[in-house]
Amino acid sequence: MTDHNKRRVRVQVPASTANLGPGFDTLGMALNLYAWIEMSIAEETRFTLYGDQMKGVPTDKSNLLYEVASLVFERAGLPAPELDIAIYSEIPLTRGLGSSASAIVGALAAANALIGGRFTNDELFQFATELEKHPDNVGASLFGGIVVAFWDGERAEHIRVEPHENLEVLVAIPHFQLSTEKARGVLPRHQSLENAVFNVGHSSVLVAAFCTGQLDMISRAMKDALHQPYRAPLVPGLAEILEGATEHGALGVALSGAGPTILALVDRSSDRKAELEAYMQGRLRSEGIESTMLWLNPDQAGVVVHELHADEPEGGLMLAVKGAGRS
Repeated sequence: MTDHNKRRVRVQVPASTANLGPGFDTLGMALNLYAWIEMSIAEETRFTLYGDQMKGVPTDKSNLLYEVASLVFERAGLPAPELDIAIYSEIPLTRGLGSSASAIVGALAAANALIGGRFTNDELFQFATELEKHPDNVGASLFGGIVVAFWDGERAEHIRVEPHENLEVLVAIPHFQLSTEKARGVLPRHQSLENAVFNVGHSSVLVAAFCTGQLDMISRAMKDALHQPYRAPLVPGLAEILEGATEHGALGVALSGAGPTILALVDRSSDRKAELEAYMQGRLRSEGIESTMLWLNPDQAGVVVHELHADEPEGGLMLAVKGAGRS
């Protein structure tokens, strides 16, 4: 029995929000909402799924986690193994919070740990970007913090920015799903030079505001002309919230990824948090949309891997989840 056959690993991987308004497919931020994955080599492939977010997820080898883990073994020149995989996730599916990116990053990190860490984080970033087709969500889930990245179709590059300590995040998660394919399908294939210049300028100033801690610049910089105007009809109430949230205490507001989740950046010391939450939830409700409101923080760590001891009890995953509750 080779070494990696004896290993069992547990990874914790954060959700992410992409774009942050103008940084379409280039800006991502990790959030302290998590998926936990346990993985080991087994006699036959088996899945144990915990939590309401896992409804409808395949429990055979078409499961994304299995497919991604197999790729790691294949690229290391090893035969694809049978795997015992357990997963618990707080990250809602197809809501714009990077559920597929977190699954990809979690599976890559777990499989890489099983084979003794043969691949560097940069190599895992390349694999993840190739699978996801854009680097913003996977970069955030892998490295944590705020990630500024690009992918030219061959290689992805990124720079990680430490989120300001006063940066807090409010997300409004509507109670309906919106597939990334549908949300991408409404985007025009060609855009005006004016729109391109608008977004380059706003995205650049937004990154500079993050880097220098000038939080007061966020509301002016977090505007977009490339995707949000076209996606707004898919999320009733979004256009009004994009226009009005800063008047109710937000530093800035954006569609999270492809949506339908709406994300507001907030100064932690603000005394208008309750007002902002009531405004966003009320605006959606006036369109007949119920939503879950969550206060989150930027995740700093990215994916975290633990190698488990042979005597670790079965069911340890849920104990780990309970022990890592959000403060």
